[in-house]
Amino acid sequence: MKRTKTCPNDYEHEYWAKDMYVLGIDEAGRGPLAGPLSVAGVVFEQGYENPEIYDSKAISEKKRDELFEVIMEDALYWFIDIVPPEIIDRYNIYRADQLSMTEIANTLPSDIVLTDAMPLSLDRPCISLVKGDQKSVSIAAASILAKVYRDRLMKEYDLLYPEYGFAKNKGYGTKQHMQAIEQYGITPIHRRSFAPAAYTQQKLF
Repeated sequence: MKRTKTCPNDYEHEYWAKDMYVLGIDEAGRGPLAGPLSVAGVVFEQGYENPEIYDSKAISEKKRDELFEVIMEDALYWFIDIVPPEIIDRYNIYRADQLSMTEIANTLPSDIVLTDAMPLSLDRPCISLVKGDQKSVSIAAASILAKVYRDRLMKEYDLLYPEYGFAKNKGYGTKQHMQAIEQYGITPIHRRSFAPAAYTQQKLF
């Protein structure tokens, strides 16, 4: 039987032992050609444990949906920020992500911030962890909130623009998606600074 991966939570335990509250932040949707960026933050009670919470990309959609509800119920604080394509185009994806994470960090109360590989300039310590969603329950929980919320948004967009297959590809550049851009042009939710949208003048609307 394959063993389920869990977050070791060494960082949380270190700071919880110092009576500090930890905010974990992560995003979903940096790479797609269409749709918003979704950024989430989560603060748990000190000592919180849930071995099922892990990197959203490494667990099934069904499990993510279940954990989405659990996290919102269990978290002391949570927040999901949706960054629209026009903001991504204005600042670039990295900066738009960083600005959103900074806003969340300045919104949710905490003593220390953990991010998934994103340095932030804050009024309190911030630790940028590579593969943080596999090392921190707070970051992993944020990754689940961000991904589930964004995936649900893309399913709604699929009803508006069924030719592009957004319910399945979530805005990534699949063959069907690229063919739809070539045939129908770009939609209002496409990122115009991302190729091929940057080179496509025709718009659906």
